Amino acid sequence: MSGVWMFQQNGVVRLVENPKADSNSKRGKVLVHLPSNEVITSYSVLERKLMALGWERYYDDPSLIQYHMRSSIDLISLPKDFSKFRSIHMYDIVVKTRNVFLVKDM
Repeated sequence: MSGVWMFQQNGVVRLVENPKADSNSKRGKVLVHLPSNEVITSYSVLERKLMALGWERYYDDPSLIQYHMRSSIDLISLPKDFSKFRSIHMYDIVVKTRNVFLVKDM
């Protein structure tokens, strides 16, 4: 079973199997590198920014693009195809690189 856990107004959590929120990229979310105020438009741009922060490419799964930081257990996993890069991936990057990236509406 797959889906997204959603909090309801009454505080109850439920699993939504086909959430509308899964298509956030269609609503115009972008990942912004805060120090340069640059919108991330490709994996090559993202990789340069992550490597400058000490992230290293991880080649364990050929179906994904992954980065890890030696000093932590964090792992960033992204789909190979940039067109499948969604807000869930953007927020994962934001959480793991505090104060460096931000997700904005277009």
